Amino acid sequence: MPVTNKKIGVIMGGTSAEREISIKSGTAVFNALRGLGCDAVSLDAGNGICEALKKENIEVAFLILHGGCGEDGSIQGLLEVLGIPYTGSGVLASALAMDKEASKKVFVYHGIPVAPFLVLQSADFGNGDARENKLKALCSRLRAGFEMPWVVKPATEGSSIGVSIVRDESSLSPAVEKAFGFGRRAVIEKYIKGREIQVGILNNRVLGSVEVRPKSEFYSYEAKYIAGLTEYILPPEVGPEALRKAEATALSAHTALDCRGATRVDLILDGECNPYVLEVNTIPGMTETSLLPKIAGLSGLDFPALLEEILREALMRGGRG
Repeated sequence: MPVTNKKIGVIMGGTSAEREISIKSGTAVFNALRGLGCDAVSLDAGNGICEALKKENIEVAFLILHGGCGEDGSIQGLLEVLGIPYTGSGVLASALAMDKEASKKVFVYHGIPVAPFLVLQSADFGNGDARENKLKALCSRLRAGFEMPWVVKPATEGSSIGVSIVRDESSLSPAVEKAFGFGRRAVIEKYIKGREIQVGILNNRVLGSVEVRPKSEFYSYEAKYIAGLTEYILPPEVGPEALRKAEATALSAHTALDCRGATRVDLILDGECNPYVLEVNTIPGMTETSLLPKIAGLSGLDFPALLEEILREALMRGGRG
């Protein structure tokens, strides 16, 4: 299905904490589409996005929003109401993937391995002495379930925003406060030391994988976006059976959430090479140096060809999630 004869709206920016990264990805996508001869325009996903889509007569939307209402199903729902085909996963899959509590529960239901975890509600903690007593009780509860270290993160943020590693009880309170700064729920999970493998998936098939080796304690926001802080190994330096198992687990996670188009599934392989799913990214970074395009390149798809494949799937699906 040709994509060059469609008016394409590259939707980027938005209002989330990942706005800057979204604009970088969106600009790369926009430039590549124009290089292919596509009739593409860039649109910022602000309050006037509905009017802009109508004014520009957009026939298909290339979504390159990260976090917030761009990745949680909100913009996808708007596009479905307007009858505009869009790239990536539908409303429900987007919402599930963005919500770490919901996605983990789906994975557990399907027998897909995740680290042991606990979900906190900010409303349950109160203030002052009551809050401190709740935190002490929480420490005891956590220790009964799984030993330190613990990873504390917001339930609905991406790019490792608001994430902390807790190695002693005194660090738990500031970590929880930090996570609650990004929403009313936080997830605490067992820290699994091992290799981080990220698997690229396109149209329900595995494209390949990359091993991520951050120089910091974990793959933080800075490690992701500041040059030189992370080493990327393509393909991963793990055994073939371990890689096969990791990629099969990633595809199972993608399928369990009913994702569409291009996703990147992040996993940790423990010391025995057992894979644990961290999250599914329904709108991965899409600069030419981002991980999914690098993975696609190894499989024989250069950046423009990858974008064409993503758009073609969206057009075949039409304005339906």
